[in-house]
Amino acid sequence: MKIIIAGAGEVGFHLAKLLSYESQEITLIDQKKENLLFAETYLDIRVLVGDSTSIKTLNEANAADADMFIGVTTMQAINLTSCFLAKQLGTKKTIARISNTEYIKSKNNLNFSSFGIDELISPESLASDEIDLVINQSEFNDTFEFENGALTTLGIVLSASADLIGKTVAESANFFPENHFFPIAIKRNNKTIIPRGDTIFYIGDYVVFMTTKGGGDELRKLSGRDSVEIRNVMILGGSRIGRKVANNLSNNDFSVTLFEKNKEKAENLAEILPQALIILGDGTNVELLDEENLNQMDAFISVTGNSETNIMSCLVAKSRGIKKTIALVDNMYYYKLAQSIGVDTLINKKLLAANSIFKYIRRGEVVAISQLSNMNAELLEFVVNDNSMICNKYIKNLKFPRAAIISGVIRNGEGLVVLGNFKILKNDRVVVCCEIKVIKKIERFFYSK
Repeated sequence: MKIIIAGAGEVGFHLAKLLSYESQEITLIDQKKENLLFAETYLDIRVLVGDSTSIKTLNEANAADADMFIGVTTMQAINLTSCFLAKQLGTKKTIARISNTEYIKSKNNLNFSSFGIDELISPESLASDEIDLVINQSEFNDTFEFENGALTTLGIVLSASADLIGKTVAESANFFPENHFFPIAIKRNNKTIIPRGDTIFYIGDYVVFMTTKGGGDELRKLSGRDSVEIRNVMILGGSRIGRKVANNLSNNDFSVTLFEKNKEKAENLAEILPQALIILGDGTNVELLDEENLNQMDAFISVTGNSETNIMSCLVAKSRGIKKTIALVDNMYYYKLAQSIGVDTLINKKLLAANSIFKYIRRGEVVAISQLSNMNAELLEFVVNDNSMICNKYIKNLKFPRAAIISGVIRNGEGLVVLGNFKILKNDRVVVCCEIKVIKKIERFFYSK
């Protein structure tokens, strides 16, 4: 595919890097030459210094022959305008990164495709949805839903009290014969393991499970974790993400306290969030947090514009005994150190956006993609068609790479944890967990025969 990416920030660079591994024909545009230097040096792509809203620049990028144009600069107006122009010049498909989440809610009514914009991506909306999911699965990390919860990933560190310790994957399946959960990845001694039936669970393993409905309760019992009820939530930062999370939680009967140090913004938040307690003040002031009963909170969410502030604030909250801490981080290095930093969950909105966009580019009918934090593994959801190599085959007869595993199947809207004697059929949605190095091999199973 010929793909043009406008914006060489973290979203654009991450996309360009992923796509360069796929041998796609990539052109990366940015107005600042210095933003392109690293990509030009280390990635096998074409870079172009210029304004993506300029017809001259788009012609230099060969927009007329492009299969896809992706506008992911930090400026919403530039992304929308660039997509419109690229479409008019002949680009087949366009995707625009936006900051106004109202557009996402209204995209069906406003018909953005009539303006030449095929898809809208909001990093803020994706991040707030991710936070909502984490809060509602409070005992676990690495939560990601497929098909509105038909399948859900749940990550947890195994303690000494976990019934799974010393058991193999095959043995653990006997605890609950109905099979509502299945381990898909293990982080042990900084190494990612794709488990098999004879893989043994050890104390300190960080294990990501695929679960169907009800699997979370079963997994909680086996992991030795008590159920954590979250009712009182403190949010640091009245950004778009903070506002959206506060609104969602307040509407679902959570008690929400939100700190915002900008007076005008705090007053506005108080008007639009009448069910939440809005406090004008610097939430990085530990004494102020303590005065507002930080130690009585069940969860602490820090979504200011500074990654270090978010992490340190969460560590302070953790020191006060807070059960669940969530920090928004821009730095990819921080994101990869989620468990070792000491914060329960790190959210990177740019990575969420890049992964969301990436699904439109993957071959083999990929409809969803997620990267497991602090692991060298990705989750891919494929739709099986009647020409797929995997169609009408039993899992046990597939020669899947050792570094990959079929993690679950969604059939007619129902999530299924599947074993070797399960037969893959047309229209099944198959979720695969695999190390990044074998992604191309996995995709071939879903190509046409």
